[in-house]
Amino acid sequence: MPLNITKLRALALAQTFFQPATLKETLNRLQFVQADPIRAPARAQDLILRHRVNNYKVNDLGKNIASLGLEEDYLYAYGFLTKNLSDLLLPKKVGRLSKFDKIVLDAVDKLKLANSKDLEKVLGRESVKNWWGGSSRAAKHSLDILNYYGLVRVLRRENGNKIYEVRKQYANPKTQSERKKEIILSIVNILNPVTEKKLTEALHFTKRLLGDTKKEFNKLVKDGVLTREKIDGVTYILEPYKKFEAGKPNVAFLAPFDPMVWDRNRFEHLWGWQYRFEAYTPKHKRIRGYYAMPLLWNEDIIGWANIKVVNKKLDIELGFAKGRPKSKVFEKELAKEVEKMKIFLGL
Repeated sequence: MPLNITKLRALALAQTFFQPATLKETLNRLQFVQADPIRAPARAQDLILRHRVNNYKVNDLGKNIASLGLEEDYLYAYGFLTKNLSDLLLPKKVGRLSKFDKIVLDAVDKLKLANSKDLEKVLGRESVKNWWGGSSRAAKHSLDILNYYGLVRVLRRENGNKIYEVRKQYANPKTQSERKKEIILSIVNILNPVTEKKLTEALHFTKRLLGDTKKEFNKLVKDGVLTREKIDGVTYILEPYKKFEAGKPNVAFLAPFDPMVWDRNRFEHLWGWQYRFEAYTPKHKRIRGYYAMPLLWNEDIIGWANIKVVNKKLDIELGFAKGRPKSKVFEKELAKEVEKMKIFLGL
């Protein structure tokens, strides 16, 4: 039976919100969790996991990175990867390094373990323009570049600071083509169903580091491993439907980088309004707020929430795309979600 918008929305929710499990089980299911340093009210990785891990609290991931065997790397964005997925990215095609990057790499090698502050003591505190158009310390930016090319890795974090070491070069037993196929499937697994346009964008890092993915993608579609569906003129890429035990919350504050909302094209198609992340937008140009979190209600995303902690209390400002639901059930479930957020934040 052909998909329509209602079925597609239900499919997206069913694939994204599975029954909450242990942290390890959830990470094995997702394979990747996007990271972001902004805390408003918590970092993206924690906000993503709170709906998918039983009794999850802020920084449970950070405290268990080493024991979980996670790597920090770039997939379609920067985040935490399971080792099997991280290994698919190695070895990477290394781009041109600047003289300063080579000096930083040599310094990390000599120090054995280093963070950006260690390097600043040796190399100075010069600032450079970063990938987002802002300003970063030169040593920190260089470490990001070296990590991107797989020349250094994040061994652990101490008080939020990344501790780097030189990465031992990995001789991957899989062919380049096999690796690209598995990476494509991993990305689709996380964002399923994903618009073809957004999947192409999500494969940007893979193409830069491993080469073009078009041949492998077309083969997966031809073999029926992935399918193309056009709904209302929008082309979607789907993997075969996997039935998970339902775990969808009735009301949920979602991270701006949650797999449910990451594909902004899909968001607008499914929910009928435009959502944008505005933390880097000048204040006077913001429409929804600095860190507006999409607000899920049953099978609809009806608005957003700006959440701050003020004097150890939650300050929540809600906005609605189509008006606030006139429902006592909604208000009751909203109160439950607010209470869950307080427990998650340790308030």
